[in-house]
Amino acid sequence: MTLESLLKDYTIYNLWANKWIVQWLKTKPLDLMEREVPSSFSSLRATLMHMWAAEDVWLHRLQGISPTEFISETFRGANPELFDQLIQNSELFKNFTHRQSEAFFDQTTEYKHINGQSYEHSNTEIIQHCMQHSAYHRGQIVTIARNLGLTDPPKTDFIEYIRQKQLEL
Repeated sequence: MTLESLLKDYTIYNLWANKWIVQWLKTKPLDLMEREVPSSFSSLRATLMHMWAAEDVWLHRLQGISPTEFISETFRGANPELFDQLIQNSELFKNFTHRQSEAFFDQTTEYKHINGQSYEHSNTEIIQHCMQHSAYHRGQIVTIARNLGLTDPPKTDFIEYIRQKQLEL
């Protein structure tokens, strides 16, 4: 397995895991999405918003665009729209990554942070960071949900994705 194929697979995993989380949350009372729980972000909705915004900003940076604000700052849509936007953006990230040649993964991207500071990172580091960032926050979603009394979160570990993939072969 090459680094390129691993990172491309990781974007498929990210989409798979986000779909599982969203499908699960769609079965829960919508009022739980707004209920506050001590965490990095105060609610399930706020955590999902952050995940969507982060994936969006990193995708734009890889495309050579430096956004000046997070989409979460202006989004006022309902939870079903948030669910759809998160999944659509994860799909866009996966599709973008899969269209790239092997050389792309050895290149760097220069971008400006939202605060205006300039940075440069390898595309590999950016993709790895973004996918791990989403996995981190999916873990927080499970913790927030458990604090809200939900006891049946889906398994979204990478190894669970691998097991499911093997069953499909």
